[in-house]
Amino acid sequence: MTIWALPENIEDVLPAEAKKLERLRRLALDHFAAHGYELVMPPLLEYVESLLSGVGRDMDLATFKLVDQLSGRMMGLRADTTPQVARIDAHVLNRPGVTRLCYAGSVLHTRPTSLGKSRQPVQTGAELYGARGLDADIEVQQLMLDSLAIFGVNNTKLDIGHSDIFSALVGEIDIAAIQGISRETLFTAVTAKDVPMLAAISAPLAALATLYGQSSHVVLARARALLPQTPRIVKALAELDEIVTHFAQSGIAASIDLSELGGFNYETGVAFAAYAASATDAVARGGRYDDIGRVFGRARPAVGFSMDLKTLLPIVAENISPRSAISAPTTPDKAARAAIAALRNDGEIVIGSLEGEVNDAPRQLKLVAGQWQVVSRDKQQ
Repeated sequence: MTIWALPENIEDVLPAEAKKLERLRRLALDHFAAHGYELVMPPLLEYVESLLSGVGRDMDLATFKLVDQLSGRMMGLRADTTPQVARIDAHVLNRPGVTRLCYAGSVLHTRPTSLGKSRQPVQTGAELYGARGLDADIEVQQLMLDSLAIFGVNNTKLDIGHSDIFSALVGEIDIAAIQGISRETLFTAVTAKDVPMLAAISAPLAALATLYGQSSHVVLARARALLPQTPRIVKALAELDEIVTHFAQSGIAASIDLSELGGFNYETGVAFAAYAASATDAVARGGRYDDIGRVFGRARPAVGFSMDLKTLLPIVAENISPRSAISAPTTPDKAARAAIAALRNDGEIVIGSLEGEVNDAPRQLKLVAGQWQVVSRDKQQ
């Protein structure tokens, strides 16, 4: 017997969840548009030279690759949309000043990012280019939190870290002299809070993985006591303090987690994540990545966030009560066709009644006293 099996961690999205997924996508894009973010649609695959330029090895490992039969060149299926949007900003649009862009679409991963995660996330996000100040970081963080609130994901927790601190500490280590250690393994160890592994390499890195979980002021005080007070680290801690103070004044509790370094190890400044009480992992992530456009000839400031809409499906309620369907006759009658069109324009679900079809719609479009009217099947039987 043939079994039509899909690859591991690849799944169909069936009608009920597909409807919810599409609603989230539309809500997100409408919300981004209301804040001046313009929609772009990068291709699903590109030549690897552009798709993987300016990103770390972890992105390379996450990317499916194939040979283009037209050119013979290697292509990749995108594992993240941010590098593509950076290319569009730097190389295609090349606008002066601030540019706000957003996107929504599937990405593919060679392996799931964590247990039970899909290898085909539906990623949506927003990117802000050309603004270096913390007000740009705060705008994007607020946009992320507001997007989740619109979905009905309330009481989210905002964690903020700073990848410059990690980079400064790694810069003090002779990685080449330590067998089996790379920047990527250290990045993974810090984000996983693997203190024993880090302690064998660097006491400050081990400390970095413990700087979370208390009030922001306590974490900052401990960070200033435990970490080298180099100009780069001092500046990063001051920026975190300023962001936390801003959100506190807005009534939003933001916590500092210095092991929060972003998703794909290309962030260059503030990194952040949103957590929901009913989710086991972050529901959205973002950060600053000023260097990502350098390979396209334009390394200007950039900050953004993304989320996988699939991970939100279990925690987002379907808050739109579906209207009961209406069965309508298949007829060339102009008045009937006009009535059907008007009903659909009003948001009703109108199903054409086909010959031999058993239609269980509770309402029916019926000709009553010369007028097409919607009646209950109970009433008309």
